[in-house]
Amino acid sequence: MSKTTVNNKHLCGIDEAGRGCLAGSLVMAGVVMTSLIEGLMDSKKLTEKRREALYPRIIENSRYHIISFSAHQVDQMGISKCLHIGLLSIQEYLTGVDYLFDGNSTFGVSNIKTMIKADNKVPEVSAASILAKVTRDKEIVALSQKYPEYGFEKHKGYGTKAHIEALAKYGRCDIHRKTFSVKCLDELGILSSS
Repeated sequence: MSKTTVNNKHLCGIDEAGRGCLAGSLVMAGVVMTSLIEGLMDSKKLTEKRREALYPRIIENSRYHIISFSAHQVDQMGISKCLHIGLLSIQEYLTGVDYLFDGNSTFGVSNIKTMIKADNKVPEVSAASILAKVTRDKEIVALSQKYPEYGFEKHKGYGTKAHIEALAKYGRCDIHRKTFSVKCLDELGILSSS
């Protein structure tokens, strides 16, 4: 296994975490590997312990850039605009490389290739996936102390049954995305005025 190159240029893998969450930030990471790291794969397929063990190794063996958009910024600009700005920021910070973004859209940014499931196929994208997820998870776990009633430390802001039950009981807090619909609660009028 060698560092991925395209046209003799190093590859910058890009991924995000938190796109579909009801609360918390959207975090994006770009990674250009400087040394090989064994055991990289899609962050969702790794245990939390394994992700956290790989995180400092990725930091030490890469050039990287992490950018975060708060729930408020996601509400103000929308997910697509945040992803567009994040991709541009990564291109500006990590130059002289080819860019590969996990998924099937470049969100209007040129000079970026996409690949579905790249986070499980390409080490640089796997590394970006891990940086984004660990960064986001640490942030929302820290915020769970401020909002203990929602159980963010368990579901990380995703729309689990427990999270939706907490939303029904307490409404939205400051780190919830107000523009993200929770259909079963919206239909009952529970969140519409929150």
